[in-house]
Formats: sequence, structure tokens, C-alpha cells
Amino acid sequence: MTVYVKQIQGLAMAARGDSNHWVAMDGPEKLGGLESGSRPMEVVLMALGGCTAMDVASILQKTRAPVEDFAIEVEAERADEHPKVDTKIHVKYVITGSGVKARDVERAIELSEDKYCSVTAMLRKTAEMTSSFE
Repeated sequence: MTVYVKQIQGLAMAARGDSNHWVAMDGPEKLGGLESGSRPMEVVLMALGGCTAMDVASILQKTRAPVEDFAIEVEAERADEHPKVDTKIHVKYVITGSGVKARDVERAIELSEDKYCSVTAMLRKTAEMTSSFE
């Protein structure tokens, strides 16, 4: 996998990976940014949410769970000192659908967290990871 990052102006950057889709990133205005994109650490959490969401959605589809809506909220606490890595991350899965079984959701989350989601595996090395679902 290769990622290309191009400076647009100041701290505003555009990044493109092998999928050939662009992602905008930027810093705060007070540090020379334009406020024109997500912060890089936000993008990391978005990657976590996207990775585990794809796993869980795929697993639940295979179990024919009647999911009507699915969202994920990711919250993180960062270290006070540089490098300001995330030290605690909580992933909240919000799944709705009449007839969705809690045990199917629990199993899908467990498989994602323990086996499939590579972003979880990387972040777990620096952050305390927790999750919940409703």
C-alpha cells in the first residue's frame, strides 16, 4: 500500500492512497492551517471506525441480521505531551433493527476487534481500547 500526500497551502494537505480517492487534512488556523479539512488524528479515528464498521456490517449480513441502521461513534483521549498519541479509545456501535440479536452483534464486534480489523490491532499497541453497543 502506498499513500501520496500533497501540500495544498500552509498546513492544508490532500492525501491519496491506492484506491485513488482524495482525503483533505488541515491544521488549525492558529498554527497556519486553513481549517479546510480533518485533522490527521481525526482521520486515524475515522479509519478505525470505518475498518470495524465494515467488518461488523459484513459479519451481520452473513448472519442475515435485519439491520436497519448502523453507526459508530469513536471517542479518544490523547496524551498531554508530544507525541500526543491517543491513550484511550472507546468505540460505540449503534445498531437498530427489529429482530437483531444481541449475541450476533457481540460476536461480530468480537471478531472485528480480535481478528479482522487491522486498525484496531495497531491502535491497541498504544491505547486502551474499549467498546460498547446499543
